[in-house]
Amino acid sequence: MALERVAIIGAGEWGTALAQAAAAAGREVVLVGRDPAVVDEINSRHTNSTHLGQQPLSPRITATTRYAGADLTLLAVPAQATRAALASLDLSGPVVLTAKGLEHGTQLRQSQILAALAPTATPFVLSGPSFAVDVAAGRPTAVTLAGDDATATEDVAAALAGPGFRPYASGDRIGVELAGALKNVYAVAAGAVDGAELGASARAGLIARAFAELARLIPALGGQAETLTGLAGLGDLTLSCTSAQSRNYRYGFSLARHLQPSNALAEGVLSSPMALQTAKNANINAPLIEAVNLLLSGSVSIETIVAGLMSRPLKREN
Repeated sequence: MALERVAIIGAGEWGTALAQAAAAAGREVVLVGRDPAVVDEINSRHTNSTHLGQQPLSPRITATTRYAGADLTLLAVPAQATRAALASLDLSGPVVLTAKGLEHGTQLRQSQILAALAPTATPFVLSGPSFAVDVAAGRPTAVTLAGDDATATEDVAAALAGPGFRPYASGDRIGVELAGALKNVYAVAAGAVDGAELGASARAGLIARAFAELARLIPALGGQAETLTGLAGLGDLTLSCTSAQSRNYRYGFSLARHLQPSNALAEGVLSSPMALQTAKNANINAPLIEAVNLLLSGSVSIETIVAGLMSRPLKREN
């Protein structure tokens, strides 16, 4: 499969970082954005100061406001903006979905939205422990690239692989999508635990129990348990629950400190009620997801929620 021309929809922080990775892999990259000023800056100065400061961008990247097709398309808009973005595009062929979230109101995964709006497109999912600033700077980053056809997935992974960006191919598209969406919910909880100064032990316990909760949810929802031990599972969960670079972590931290969160559109916020409903539909017990929804309601403090979790009946860990 010839995948030389890569188009990336979304000229924000993550889209620009992925453009850097694709350019470093030797691809011809077109970055599609909405803001003419950002597009002009990328073309004239090879920077995107609005989203990535003065990080130099590869001269292999050109920017435009109009999508004109490509051998490979990456969609790099927020999860809740995916439907609107797809409605304005005519996508077909291989499409890599990079947002991590369940659509608010429908509980749909990103690839399910793509299937509804672009039925001739072939979905791939990119997820794993990665921050845009690291990818843009070429720092070593390993992620998961999941698709339904093994050969096609390996081709897409190879097209994006460069000196600092290594996508590992996976056949578990559903599991990778779910792990990416759900870890955002747990990251809100981890930020709240740290914001309330409940201690490193509490945070470690939260991550371990979140992993156990994922181990119940992912297989019940059509994913593979093995995905949880990889980059898209444990890797991404750990990073998002331990770093202040995570928007979801920062949101939870601010809530626990009774501060106005700086990013009201953190993916985990809108995905949390959808995750809870999805768990209930599958008849899976998910006390941590329930706890995050209580926290986001604003009616219960993180201290009260943790006390409730600690008073749950004792049982065997496995």
